[in-house]
Amino acid sequence: MRVRSMSEKAKRVCMIAYTFYEKDGRVRLEAESLVNWGHEVFFLTPKAGKKARNYELCGVNIVELNVLKYRGKSKLGYLASHLRFMVLAFFACTSLFIKSRIHVIHVHNMPDVLVFSAIIPRLFGCKLVLDVHDSVPETYAAKFESGSRFLFRLLSFEEWLCCAFVHRVICVNHVQRDALIERRIPAKKIATVITMPTFAGKSEPRNLDPEKFRVVNHGTISKRLGIDLLVLAADKLAKQIPGFELHIIGAGDDWDEVARLTETMNLGATVKLHGAVAWDALPKALSMMDAGIVANRVNIATQLMLPSKLIDYVRLGIPAIVPRLKTIEYYFSPEMVVYFEPGDVDSIVAAITELYRSPERRRQQPVEAKKFIEIYNWSKNTELRDMYADLFETRRSTETGLSPSPKELGRASDVASR
Repeated sequence: MRVRSMSEKAKRVCMIAYTFYEKDGRVRLEAESLVNWGHEVFFLTPKAGKKARNYELCGVNIVELNVLKYRGKSKLGYLASHLRFMVLAFFACTSLFIKSRIHVIHVHNMPDVLVFSAIIPRLFGCKLVLDVHDSVPETYAAKFESGSRFLFRLLSFEEWLCCAFVHRVICVNHVQRDALIERRIPAKKIATVITMPTFAGKSEPRNLDPEKFRVVNHGTISKRLGIDLLVLAADKLAKQIPGFELHIIGAGDDWDEVARLTETMNLGATVKLHGAVAWDALPKALSMMDAGIVANRVNIATQLMLPSKLIDYVRLGIPAIVPRLKTIEYYFSPEMVVYFEPGDVDSIVAAITELYRSPERRRQQPVEAKKFIEIYNWSKNTELRDMYADLFETRRSTETGLSPSPKELGRASDVASR
């Protein structure tokens, strides 16, 4: 990868995320947009294979750290993997700051505490951003099925502390933003950035098979996101809809369990399991699908989610079937999507059957759903770009014109290497 000389005065950004970079549409859109806006971007991420690599993708410098993303269900294993990533990110982030003079460090949660991997650059005046993809108190409560009020309050304090540590906070939708404000995160600190995939211009022609009716769900394979409910629904739909197929594309904690359920119910001909695909390959993978479905169960975490897969379906003109949850209802009217009651297999079956029986609805619904795109189109949503312009302007106005001395940077390096 190429690092520009100091004389070029690049606006350098380091992003950190515990994710598979190539398959994560949100982080890729933000990183690649920053590159298009004239920034030099480094991205710290877990390794995707056996060996950690450094490479460039669409102008972004990818730095893989020597840790694999945890895919099990052990709380201890989950914690250990995050802790190892945070420690490695601390050293890599500090090194990048010293060698490449990073100006802004943009941390994508989860977890929120990942922002403390940037503590050394923060002490030397680097600006920090926390991008809240998922609200930690709600997500942990849902993921580990914990009803502990003490734990929720503890995680809410952790969230507040992390938000206080950084200069700016990004929320992914307005309902989540309201939840953070209720927990005393200052509204003036928050930017609301609804990511909108830019692959619309590259979208594949719809390649529908008139002898099939294919429904797809892509992304994280998890029971809390209702994937098992779709398999149960597929068993009933195969008897009601000629040529019905359910396609599940992705990876996650419950992949093996979903595969076993499919095999146990003898649904191999109906339920098609596919591995995760790169973000920019989604249009081709989804081009043959008649409808897309979001199956999230109802819990305090999913009530705050605006599923990225739903935005993908709307972007690509695919009719969407969704659960009746707070954030989805905030943005989408019944004319824009088909609703079902979350967690109810019979309601899922009824919603899919309704869409199958109405070709006119399948034609008109994506047209209505485009109203969401018209309002929140990525080219119109300037909050991220404005936030970065403000961060760099603030940095320039507060600088004294003196860079940290080599002695000061040496001390920082010593601390980072201990």
